[in-house]
Amino acid sequence: MTISHILKGHEKDLGGGLLVRRYLPAAVKQAVGPFIFFDHFGPVDVAPGANHDVRPHPHIGLATVTYLFEGAMDHRDSIGSVQRIEPGAINWMTAGRGIVHSERTPKDLAGVPHRTHGLQLWAALPLAHEEDEPSFTHTPASAIPVVSVAGATIKVLIGSAFGQTSPVRTYMQTLYLDVTLQAGQELGLAGLPAEAAIYPISGAVEIDGAKLELRTMALLDAGSTPLLRAVGTAQFVVIGGEPLDGRRFMSWNFVSSSKERIAQAADDWSAQRMGQVPGETEWIPLPQRLPA
Repeated sequence: MTISHILKGHEKDLGGGLLVRRYLPAAVKQAVGPFIFFDHFGPVDVAPGANHDVRPHPHIGLATVTYLFEGAMDHRDSIGSVQRIEPGAINWMTAGRGIVHSERTPKDLAGVPHRTHGLQLWAALPLAHEEDEPSFTHTPASAIPVVSVAGATIKVLIGSAFGQTSPVRTYMQTLYLDVTLQAGQELGLAGLPAEAAIYPISGAVEIDGAKLELRTMALLDAGSTPLLRAVGTAQFVVIGGEPLDGRRFMSWNFVSSSKERIAQAADDWSAQRMGQVPGETEWIPLPQRLPA
C-alpha cells in the first residue's frame, strides 16, 4: 500500500462567502512533517465590496505559510512588515514567541470583481525554536525553482526535489511542491521524507492506480515511492517533512508544546500585550471559549 489514509476535511465559513476546507489537524494525524494546519480557500469569485479581510490576530509557536494561485492580499504585521502577496510566491511568517498580523484585500482589488484561491499552512516550530524572535520572509515567484520533466512542471516551493532546492529557509526538513501533470502523463516521487501527503487542486490524479478525488488528501506510507498519473491535466501539491519532535497543543491561533504557554498567550492577547500592527485599529477578540 502507498496510501495510509484519506482525509476528507471539513468546511469552515470565514464570512463574506469565503469558505475554506480544512484537512489538518485531523483525528488520525495531527501533522504531516511540520505542517500542523492545512486550509484550502477558493477558488471563489469575489464581488465588488465583499469583505474577506482578516483583522489583526495573534500567533505563537508556528510559522504561517501562504501560497496563492489567484488573487492578492496585503500582509501587515507587528514587526513592521508590509507585503503584497501574489500568486506563486511563498510568504513565511515565523510567529515564535508572538506576532500579530492582518491580511486584507489590496485597495486596487477591493472595488472590482476578482478571484481568490490559495492555501494557508502552518508549520509547527521545533521545540528549540518555539520562542524565537518573530520574523517575516517573502520569496517571490521568480525565485522559486521550476523543473520540467516528461509532461510535469514542478515548482519546488520549499525543500529539495528533482535536483533543485528552494531558497526558503526552514527549521527542519520540510517539503512543499506545486505540480502540474499533463493528461495521461506519469510522475514518480522518489526520496520523499518520512511523512508526506498529496492534495489535488484541480483535475484527476491516480496514485499507484488509485484515484484521488478532489477535496481529499492522501497520507502516504513512510518509505513509499508513489507513481502518479494524470487522467486529465491535474494540479496537486505534495507536502511533508521529518516528524515533529513531540506532541503539540493547538488552541485558536496558538500552537505550543505547553498548555500553560497557550494560556499565557491567551491572557496576553486579551490584555493587548502582544503588539500592534502599525496603521491598524481593529483586532479580533479572543474567543469566549477557546477550542481545546
